[in-house]
Amino acid sequence: MMAELKGREPKVFEAGRKKLADIALSGNAEASVAATSRTKILRRLRFSEMVFRHLTRAAAILVLIILSGVIIALIKGSLPALQAFGFDFLIQARWNPVTEKFGALAPIYGTLVTSFIAMLIAVPLGLLIALFLTELCPMWLRRPIGIAIELLAGIPSIIYGIWGLFVFAPFLQRTLQPALIDSFDNVPFLGALFAGPPYGIGILTASLILAIMVLPFITSISRDVFEAVPPVLREAAYGVGCTTWEVVRHVVLPFARVGVIGGVMLGLGRALGETMAVTFVIGNAHKVSASILAPGTTISATIANEFTEAVGDLYTSSLIALGLILFVITFIVLAAARFLLLRLEKRVG
Repeated sequence: MMAELKGREPKVFEAGRKKLADIALSGNAEASVAATSRTKILRRLRFSEMVFRHLTRAAAILVLIILSGVIIALIKGSLPALQAFGFDFLIQARWNPVTEKFGALAPIYGTLVTSFIAMLIAVPLGLLIALFLTELCPMWLRRPIGIAIELLAGIPSIIYGIWGLFVFAPFLQRTLQPALIDSFDNVPFLGALFAGPPYGIGILTASLILAIMVLPFITSISRDVFEAVPPVLREAAYGVGCTTWEVVRHVVLPFARVGVIGGVMLGLGRALGETMAVTFVIGNAHKVSASILAPGTTISATIANEFTEAVGDLYTSSLIALGLILFVITFIVLAAARFLLLRLEKRVG
């Protein structure tokens, strides 16, 4: 028996070594397969990352190309008018297609004045509505008012224009404009500001329509940034005995001022470029008047009214030059807003 066992020992050990070798080989094969699969996954992830990076870069470059193309087209199209009239194009109010004498002062004046009056009305009103919704409004009333404000933003501008021409302008002609004329008739400066017959249409009417149109943007953005104020800040202020006005003044507004300014600038951009609603109610008169009750025009309204009827290269070039001026005004406003936001962020930081 001992001899038989001794004879079997080498065979058993040899079989064990073979099994161990097979296990080692199979383990190496599995590790090799896993490494190959891992390499394929990493290669695929690297490829998708590269595609994503190039797509985002191409999208950013495409925006710059489109913007550069718009600027080049505006400059090229406006060169004949700028060469013919020079700096006088910016300071002359004349606009006579028959004699081909053009000046951009009246549209520039109308654009700036209507936007200024609209923001003068819409900004405080929008902030008050946003503060009411976030600080004082009952919970059951917040949603209906919020939906109503958002619906105002979704109304097409041409609907505002039709409503302004057939409903709002006649209402102002019968009520507000005669009252303003009678109230400030003999008051220095204000008498000239509200002088003239009550046409109904005019710069004031266009400004009020613009204020209604930009109000939802200012209100919605201000409400969102007011709601983003941490509740602990409000609770701490109320805990030390602050009133609602003190909480709003010293906690909510300082915390949310960057977002509020962003919403105001968004509304101002909308007011500067609005076309159809203003075209319906401003009167489309190429003149500069001290009275805001008088008819006027804006850059966008002039382009919309006359571009299809422009005959001759100089006429067309003058309208394109108006577009270039509007582009420059918008760029300056947005650049100033960005600079102000950077200063505020630096001061807060």
